[in-house]
Amino acid sequence: MARVKITETVLRDGHQSIAATRMRLSQMQPVLEAMDEVGYGALECWGGATFDTCMRFLDEDPWERLRTIKKYVKKTPLQMLLRGQNILGYRHYADDVVYEFVNRAVDNGIDIIRVFDALNDSRNMESAIRAAKDTKSVHVQGAIVYTISPIHTMESFTKGALELQRMGVDSLCIKDMSGLLSPYDAYNLVRMLKKHLSIPIELHTHCTCGFGEMTYMKAIEAGVDIIDTALSPFGEVTSQPPTESVVMSLKNTIYDTGIDVERLWPLTEHFKQVRKELADEFNLTMPSQINPAVRKYQIPGGMLTNLYNQLKGQGAEDRFDEVLAEMPNVRRDLGYPPLVTPTSQITGSAAALNVLYGRYKIVTNEVRDIVRGKYGRVPGEITEEFRKMCIGDEPVITHRPADDLEPELEKAKQALADEGFPDAAPEDVLGYAIFPEVALPFFKKRRDMQKRSAATQG
Repeated sequence: MARVKITETVLRDGHQSIAATRMRLSQMQPVLEAMDEVGYGALECWGGATFDTCMRFLDEDPWERLRTIKKYVKKTPLQMLLRGQNILGYRHYADDVVYEFVNRAVDNGIDIIRVFDALNDSRNMESAIRAAKDTKSVHVQGAIVYTISPIHTMESFTKGALELQRMGVDSLCIKDMSGLLSPYDAYNLVRMLKKHLSIPIELHTHCTCGFGEMTYMKAIEAGVDIIDTALSPFGEVTSQPPTESVVMSLKNTIYDTGIDVERLWPLTEHFKQVRKELADEFNLTMPSQINPAVRKYQIPGGMLTNLYNQLKGQGAEDRFDEVLAEMPNVRRDLGYPPLVTPTSQITGSAAALNVLYGRYKIVTNEVRDIVRGKYGRVPGEITEEFRKMCIGDEPVITHRPADDLEPELEKAKQALADEGFPDAAPEDVLGYAIFPEVALPFFKKRRDMQKRSAATQG
């Protein structure tokens, strides 16, 4: 039995799940060199919600963050999370944007790209996987999104995993973003995948339901190769199991991670302080306890805090439990999509609107787009009645949705030039292509700061 490798998530999913992705580069920088010495299998530090949040809330350049981390982390592979054809946004982007983004990510320092699709529709992962394979230098990890529903079975997950292996991925991730995977189901799923796949298997889970550590133990016994953990200040509850505890629990066993726990304590102390700073600065309501009922509602970790904060902003936090109870109903109506960005946000918004204003009195464009097939194949069936209510007699898309998209990169470049940025770096063009309404104000603010800085030095 090979030793179990650890992917550390504190720099990405840890703070995304606990602190709404608000950690700054300046709060990571002091410990990056020490983290590089730990012996992690990988550091997950980019992708997911970090790209958007950097520009939107932190006035940070996400590419500069990646380059800086790479400067300090010389031995440990840097990993990112990519939403397939959605890249890091909430809709499908044209293939030219996907290709360019993957290439830029690799050029700026990414070593491992984890690719997933919210619906487990492999057609939505094709371009990203091909682009990553074409770089000849990056490790491509395909992910199957784990969820529970009447139509999700061990066989269906194995079928999806085999499809990804045929597409050429270097490893497979079971992405359990809601912490729904119970220990014995994890054991059986890993055993089954091990029987059918020839590539390494990684497991990503959350502690939201209280399963996390138990699920990892059974997965490890079943032969999983890599697990995702987060240092304890940003671990547990809606995040991953704590790195320190996992390392200590496997010490002196055949699964020993090879990590010296003494190297982790200074990092723990550092991130304790960071957690406190984030809570104070952003006035965040951080999750403080597990919620086993999440298995009933099937909601990802980061979404719970976001949904609560959104309802709180509308003065409707007292209806949180009603919204949670409505989510499985919306999910059934939409054909049982796994709940992960962007389907989790779409389902959450629909559930909130149903509770606040009456069932489907307001139908969002995103719900209509799922029904139209614009996001891809939903795993289950959408009833004729619900489809008619949402889109009338409109045809439903049955091909790869991105096939309908015209190239977007040159248009984005031109639009950015028209906004006063004719010499924008390729990375900035991508930021604008994916998040135009967030990127443009950020670019303007950055330019103003650079001018002020130049004037001061002059």
